[in-house]
Amino acid sequence: MTRMTIASPIACTILIVAAAQPCQARQAETLRLTVDEAVARGLATSHRLAEVAARERGAQAAVRGALAAEKPTVTAGAGYSRTNHVLEFGFTQPNGSKFIVYPDIPDNFITRVGMQWPIYTSGRTDAMERAALAEAQAIGADLDAARADLRLEITRSYWAVATAREAARVIEESVARAEAQVKDARDRFAVGVIPPNEVSSLEAQRSRELAQLIEARNFRESTLVDLRRLVGAGPDIVIELAEALDTGSTGSTGSVEAVVAEALSQRPERKSLTFRIDGAEAREQVALTGNKPVVGFGAGVDYANPNAKIFPRQGIWQTTWDLSVNATWMFFDGGRTKAQASEARAVVDATRERLSEFDAVVAADVRQRMLDLDSSRAMVVAASDAVRSAADARRVVGDRFAAGVATSTDVLVSQVALLENQLARTRALANVKLAEARLQRSVGRP
Repeated sequence: MTRMTIASPIACTILIVAAAQPCQARQAETLRLTVDEAVARGLATSHRLAEVAARERGAQAAVRGALAAEKPTVTAGAGYSRTNHVLEFGFTQPNGSKFIVYPDIPDNFITRVGMQWPIYTSGRTDAMERAALAEAQAIGADLDAARADLRLEITRSYWAVATAREAARVIEESVARAEAQVKDARDRFAVGVIPPNEVSSLEAQRSRELAQLIEARNFRESTLVDLRRLVGAGPDIVIELAEALDTGSTGSTGSVEAVVAEALSQRPERKSLTFRIDGAEAREQVALTGNKPVVGFGAGVDYANPNAKIFPRQGIWQTTWDLSVNATWMFFDGGRTKAQASEARAVVDATRERLSEFDAVVAADVRQRMLDLDSSRAMVVAASDAVRSAADARRVVGDRFAAGVATSTDVLVSQVALLENQLARTRALANVKLAEARLQRSVGRP
């Protein structure tokens, strides 16, 4: 009776917690999600994706800036300057009047509207455009990769919650069976059919399973915290899973070589590396144009008082204009252009090596994920058979115990075996879901 007194507070605690949960569920908002719905919510609310998307917008702005580099620019300016007084210079004309050639005008005003247009840059602006576009495309591929990573993380969290809930359900059923066995053993002890140690053994097993149940429920809540974070749900939202662990799998995955080829063509990380190689090659071309000629066209209109371009100077507002074609050629730079081009070429070579390494890693990863999926599916079949066998054994032992030809130890062994096999099946089902999700990520499928 002492052990019953010790175990009763634990049982009462479980009952109180279980009774309180429906009240909390009624007060809180309920969110029922499939895996795809959870992924969609997570993609829509992710700060991580918003950060990469902001970088992509910045890269697209850089592309527009590079495109604008080959277009003309127009500037406007105005100025005023005050000079000291000077002696006027002039000469007397035949008619006796004095003609001032250089008057004393201390107040000088000037306004100018100018235009510059690079009409030939030896390919520099085109290369800069290609480099900026390649970087924008690479960041776009990075965004796709971030989405794929988040999709895998949400899927893994979803099935972690499903696994924890299923494990808690299995243990709850085992606790109910243990409670029934303890009650039956106490009745048998009361009439003197079994010794007290068999009752205490069953009570100890029930207490262990109650502790397992508390641990399983806490783990379930812990996984829910992570899932709520990923899907952007508040801490008071009750999440219901619309899919179970034993739902159908994705089926055949195809041949290994076909799946590897699909992965190499679809992985966004590979696309990102390819774009970055293009960008690095374009930057190499930009560096090589450092010692090539550049030709530009210029024009401007001056409206000044006095206008220094008109002789003789007069203290009135006058307009002048100019057109020019300018060419510059830095034919010697001490090796600066060559060094910059070599640096850009090294980046190209390094990125190509990284791409080759990525291809090898992806091929190996896909093969490993396919092997993991095959193993997980085989474990589900084996675990299901083990559960069926353990359930039959527990039923037979229960009948023998009721008939008085089996001991409580036999009942405990069969009970523990059934619980362990049920939990093993739950883990095997979860491993299948996770293996499928990892394979999808390795291949780059949406």
